[in-house]
Amino acid sequence: MKLLLITLSSILFTSAVWLGNFNEAKKEAIASHKAILINFSGSDWCGPCIRLRSEILESAVFEKYASQNLVLVRADFPRQKKNQLSKEQIKLNEALAEQYNPEGKFPYTLLVDANGKILKAWDGFPNESAENFVTDIKATK
Repeated sequence: MKLLLITLSSILFTSAVWLGNFNEAKKEAIASHKAILINFSGSDWCGPCIRLRSEILESAVFEKYASQNLVLVRADFPRQKKNQLSKEQIKLNEALAEQYNPEGKFPYTLLVDANGKILKAWDGFPNESAENFVTDIKATK
């Protein structure tokens, strides 16, 4: 019974933490020897972004893998006034977009190493399951 509770707890409480500062993410990735997954999103206006988030990035499969193997960075560009980010976060997101997403693609997801070198890119919604998305990441690292 204890083993069942421990297993359920680890499944239920394993959640991936998304950072907003790429420089902090790089420091964490270097210290933990992990790759970084960057997700450019329009969380309140981009249908494929919303779908990516709900079907893949918030899935139990992805969150379990990511919490142990990746440093996550989300650069969100909401349009609705009620969802506006702080001026500081907007600056961070814009700087990251200048570096990695100058064409303004949404959604656009990158797997980069701890030094920021691009290992793999997903342009648009990856038309695959969360399990296959994780498999792609594992194959790239």
